[in-house]
Amino acid sequence: MPACGRHAGDAHLRHTAAMSRIVHSTDPDALPTLRETAAVWARIGLLGFGGPAGQIALMHRVLVEERRWIGEARFLAALNYCMLLPGPEATQLAVYIGWLLQRTRGGLLAGALFVLPGIVALLLLSTLYVRFGPLPAVAALFYGLKPAVLAVVVEALARIGRRALRRRLQWALAAGAFLALFVLHIGFPWVVLAAGLIGALWPHHVLPQASSAPVADDHALVDRLIAQGRLDHLAPPPTRQLCTALLGLVLWAAPVLALAAWLGPDSLLARQGLFFSQVAVVSFGGAYAVLAYVAQQAVERLHWLGAAQMLDGLALAETTPGPLIMVLQFVAFVAAWQQPQGLPPAAAALLAAGITVWVTFVPCFLWIFLGAPYIERLQRQRRARAALAAVTAAVVGVIANLSLWFALHVLFARHASWRSGPLALDLPVWPSLDPLALALMLASLAAMLRWRLGMGRTLAAAAAMGWLARMALA
Repeated sequence: MPACGRHAGDAHLRHTAAMSRIVHSTDPDALPTLRETAAVWARIGLLGFGGPAGQIALMHRVLVEERRWIGEARFLAALNYCMLLPGPEATQLAVYIGWLLQRTRGGLLAGALFVLPGIVALLLLSTLYVRFGPLPAVAALFYGLKPAVLAVVVEALARIGRRALRRRLQWALAAGAFLALFVLHIGFPWVVLAAGLIGALWPHHVLPQASSAPVADDHALVDRLIAQGRLDHLAPPPTRQLCTALLGLVLWAAPVLALAAWLGPDSLLARQGLFFSQVAVVSFGGAYAVLAYVAQQAVERLHWLGAAQMLDGLALAETTPGPLIMVLQFVAFVAAWQQPQGLPPAAAALLAAGITVWVTFVPCFLWIFLGAPYIERLQRQRRARAALAAVTAAVVGVIANLSLWFALHVLFARHASWRSGPLALDLPVWPSLDPLALALMLASLAAMLRWRLGMGRTLAAAAAMGWLARMALA
């Protein structure tokens, strides 16, 4: 082809591609672009306060109700699957939905933007903490933020409960899960396993009698595309899954092995990489169950930091966006700062935080990329769907337990423990009730439910009011 013809042809192709993109963008069945999804995931990451309950609620509001990218039933089925995996379930849910929308790159983008704000925020706060100690101004800012986050969690509990609890057995499973966790302190995996087993054994008590297939939401983008057979990545070949597994394992282990070769296998950084890799494999039961184990090991056995420092780290992680498991980053950072082992303290702390974040979250991506294609297959089997629906009901009880735990620590300065045989309750000391925190929580709840104020504005307003109140009383 002559040069001019070639250029003209290229120009025509570019024009055609541009026009096709324009047409595609107006198609109601067109997938969002990476730029569109990046903006949404960045918003979710920045506003992802309140631990898993608040983050799941935020994703539900944005992705199911506002954007309508994924239907209610498919969202809950994905949540059920993520609850069964080790690691932070909200992060894995973000990765899964990103993968549904835009394959592997979408999952990587969603997961990275979901956790990045929390990583950066906690890194900055950890640096300020080791240099200057707890800062009153920062504590005052977070004082107002915590009640607003509690309001977000309560609102989420009510909204998810209305949709997930439709039959008597589901209500009973939610109540049973709450009592098992809050009163009996039964391990989370056993609660989820029991709920799934009950659902599989008695599917007719969980699913509608006429339900022979998952109900697709015609208003949700992903549901329509799946019904049309347009998402071919839902059934990848076995060879691709094998390559994914091998690549994921290599990426997971490579930094740890590199640190061990550089600094020695007995160095603090190498031991942190190995320790937190083990935590990533056994971290069933959510962040609170994991943190109890990490606190015991890091404080009592390994002596990486003190008990007061561990509590300070938990407080910082609770009041920053992102998964609560991010407190592991704080633990590694402070430990390496105090024990740099020949490196500059700042460099050692940054390396420790980096390796901890890597070995904590790389497995999250790996579990999803390996298991996500099978979620849809499970949805086609009635007993499997019943088991997942039962797990959903139990998750409502889990969120209720987390909500009550969060309320006890936000609204009350002191707590009392009551025990009788297998029963154990954490009860508030009512004279220690913080009336200002209660007022901020109720005001935030009213702002979202009555005046329909956005979550971002509500959180910002509560943080500002709390900061002004605490600084005025200081």
